[in-house]
Parts: sequence; C-alpha cells; structure tokens
Amino acid sequence: MLKKKMLKALNDQINAEMYSSYLYLAMEAYFQSISLKGFAAWMRVQVQEEMMHGMKFYDFVNERGGKVTLEAIAKPETSWNSPLAVFEAVLKHEEHVTSLINDLVDLAIGEKDHATNNFLQWFVSEQVEEEASAGEIVEKLKLIKGDTSGLFMMDAELGKRVFTMPAPAAE
Repeated sequence: MLKKKMLKALNDQINAEMYSSYLYLAMEAYFQSISLKGFAAWMRVQVQEEMMHGMKFYDFVNERGGKVTLEAIAKPETSWNSPLAVFEAVLKHEEHVTSLINDLVDLAIGEKDHATNNFLQWFVSEQVEEEASAGEIVEKLKLIKGDTSGLFMMDAELGKRVFTMPAPAAE
C-alpha cells in the first residue's frame, strides 16, 4: 500500500509524463509544419515513449492499491525558431524530468518504500538514455549550423527511429 505522500507524488508524475507526451506532440506538429518529416517521426516515437512511461506509473499505482487521480495537462509551447531550438528545449525538459524522477527516488527512500524505489530505478536508467539522446542531437545540429544539406541528412537519419515496447521486467 502506498503512503499518502508517495501516492500524491506518483500521481503528479503521471501528469508530468502525460505533459511530456503532449509537449512532444506539439514538437511533432511543428516539424510537420516545416516539412521535416524525419524530425516529426522522431518526435512521434518520443510521444509514444512518454505515454508508455505515464502508463507504467498508472499501472504501478493501481498494482500498489493506490487511486490514480488525473489532473489537467498544461498547454505546451507550440512554436520554436529552429530545429536546434526544439532539441535544446527537449534536452532542458528531459533534465527537468530527471530531477522529478530523482525527487521521487529520494521520497521513496525517505518513506522506506522499497517497492517504489525499485520500480523507479528503471526510470533512473531511462533518463540517462533520454538526456544522452537529446544531447547528441543538439550537438549534431550545432555542428551543421544552418547547412540545409546537413539538416536534410539529419532529417533522414531521425526518420529511421521506430518505437519499440521495452521487454517486460523479469519476474
């Protein structure tokens, strides 16, 4: 059974993950609007990943006998000045999500909630990957600066990304 403070924090994280999905959907729409279909496809995968993250929290709360409480999702930003500006925003957002996950881990440790702490370790590892992926794209976009041929090559590269569900945890 989840303690009240932990339950509130996990419900807040469900909202944060759904917001992330919504934010990346707005970014996908931006890329669609400027005809960068590969960038848009990369964002669509990110939308699916974030939705899946939210559902992992949702399922965990239910498995632990808690009550999921859904709140309004904040409106995301919808326009950016460049693909680089979008991915700088992605990196900043993922760093924020990492801080949220770290706060949840700290709370779980403080509450002596070992099951939640164990559950959260997957997200700790996931955030390392999320930040590294966004950071790599930021660095590549900085390297190509405004070179359209480089941008189109990146568009083709990013368009190859596909969503794959993570393997279920070993029981």
